[in-house]
Amino acid sequence: MPCSYFQLLVGALALAAGLQLLYLALLSSLHGQEQRSRYAELFRGGRAPPAPPAPRARDGHKEQLKRALAGGGLLDASGQYRVYRDMLRGAWGAGAGAGAGGRDVVLATHTSLGNLHHAQALLERWRGPLSLALFAPGFSEVRLATALVYALAALCAPVRQLMRLHLVCPAGQAAAFPELGDRGEFSRLQGCGDVFAKLARLAAGRRNYALDGANASYPNNLLRNVARAAAGGHWVLAVDVDMVPSEGLREAFLALPRPADDGGGAPAVFVAPAFEIRHARRIPGTKAELLQLYQVGEIRPFYEELCPRCQAPTNYSRWLNLPAGSPLHVAYEVEWRDPWEPFYVGASSVPPFDERFKQYGFNRISQACELHVAGYRFSVLSNAFLVHKGFKVAGEFHAQKDAENQRNKLLFRQFKQELKIRYPGSPRRC
Repeated sequence: MPCSYFQLLVGALALAAGLQLLYLALLSSLHGQEQRSRYAELFRGGRAPPAPPAPRARDGHKEQLKRALAGGGLLDASGQYRVYRDMLRGAWGAGAGAGAGGRDVVLATHTSLGNLHHAQALLERWRGPLSLALFAPGFSEVRLATALVYALAALCAPVRQLMRLHLVCPAGQAAAFPELGDRGEFSRLQGCGDVFAKLARLAAGRRNYALDGANASYPNNLLRNVARAAAGGHWVLAVDVDMVPSEGLREAFLALPRPADDGGGAPAVFVAPAFEIRHARRIPGTKAELLQLYQVGEIRPFYEELCPRCQAPTNYSRWLNLPAGSPLHVAYEVEWRDPWEPFYVGASSVPPFDERFKQYGFNRISQACELHVAGYRFSVLSNAFLVHKGFKVAGEFHAQKDAENQRNKLLFRQFKQELKIRYPGSPRRC
């Protein structure tokens, strides 16, 4: 008899445990189904079963996207491009890690759809506020861009929290909220990894500045200004989307003692030396890792093969011989020389990029030239650096590169003459 009672007790406990596990499994399944249904209702023509009403806060990314699109965007100064600001609006604030006065460092970048997948590596390494200007040159690209922006918002929490994304397209185009007609692969996206995998597939076979026959020029300097403008009063590090910063750059810079007042009274920008690495290699995070790769020829100064003069004033030999383990500090200053185009952390008050420069050539040099004429100092940081994914080699450029470079070279000559008028008291020239 006692044995029977014991068996009944064990059986009851087992049944209760089984029912509890079944309940948890069903609850998890229903939660996942709800998340997929809410996302799929936009991209599967409404065929997904209706999801329960969600709290307003959980659907804030949809409302944010609708607000950004509702006004039809704003035309740029030339009237050639339409700008939709804050299609994604990261929750920026002083927050943990911000410097004195609540100032942070915003990573500002720009891209077309073909390179948007690089934003994943930027977010993983930076882990701080990021402002990205996305260019879509035609109707189909604009439509695809808005759908992908919603996918990023709905499925990628780090993107939703850290990124402010702005869409730029030709003035004749207009972006709209992705409604029921946007079908296809979006119905199968179930996580952040799926979205970036789709973006990586879009990149296959594309080259920078080659816009697949679209009757539009890539407005790199306009895009840089759009991304920078979102930073407000924060520090800004403007980079190309396929460049990755060293680990902890943001936190180490914010820990510098009053970096804006370093040295004399002239304003300064803080240069992070730029390198390029073989495609197969993992991007180094620390200077010690970079030095190991440099010694075996797997990493080299940026543009070393195509234009060594474009980065030579950085003084790589001096930088490479600085102690790798010391805290970040201003190691030395260099004078700007044509055609140096440094990457730097600067205040939001630095002169904007000249938006007349489009496509390839002289777009960043022109801004660095103006900094020089305006009296800025170029202070090189000891352990901070940037790494471009892949070696820059001549055969990988688009067909119109040389023609674009020549057109922008003529514009640069005109630009330098304009600087003499803009800064009449400056003894410096480009």
